[in-house]
Amino acid sequence: MSIQRNREARLLTEHEQADVAASRYPHLLELSRPDMVALLGRLREQRDRAQTISRRQRREMRGKAEARGASLTRDNSGTLQKVQALAQAVKRVNKEVARHDEPVHVPTSVELVHKAFEMRQAARATQHPSAGWTPGRGMKSKPSKQPTVHVDPREIGRVSQSIKAAQAKRDH
Repeated sequence: MSIQRNREARLLTEHEQADVAASRYPHLLELSRPDMVALLGRLREQRDRAQTISRRQRREMRGKAEARGASLTRDNSGTLQKVQALAQAVKRVNKEVARHDEPVHVPTSVELVHKAFEMRQAARATQHPSAGWTPGRGMKSKPSKQPTVHVDPREIGRVSQSIKAAQAKRDH
């Protein structure tokens, strides 16, 4: 979820605001690759520092760490939003750096002809389902769906009842 710019202005320092503003698209496209890498390094440092502060505040709220200020921290939602704003800026700059690193491949006319031929062959191929078993390959045994052993259900009941009776006889 994105954070509104006026809220970002309240959360971030002046240097952080300048870096986050430089990570937005009209300005980001004007930067050279070395400038983008430098901006990315600064944004990562700022994000990591904010994450460290947020973790410390969370520990203070749980009572696991001593208070760094005059009193214990009661809420770290502002710091979490600051981390989120800086992480979004890092993500934007990462995408742009990755886009600059991608080799630009311009297909040759031969590659385009091959691709067009493959597409035409694929469109020409018939799209029919399989015919299933056919007699051309000789006879094949068809597995039976019936059970191999036929036992009368009455026989099963008779045996289990006799075992039950024998067990009762031994117990007494």
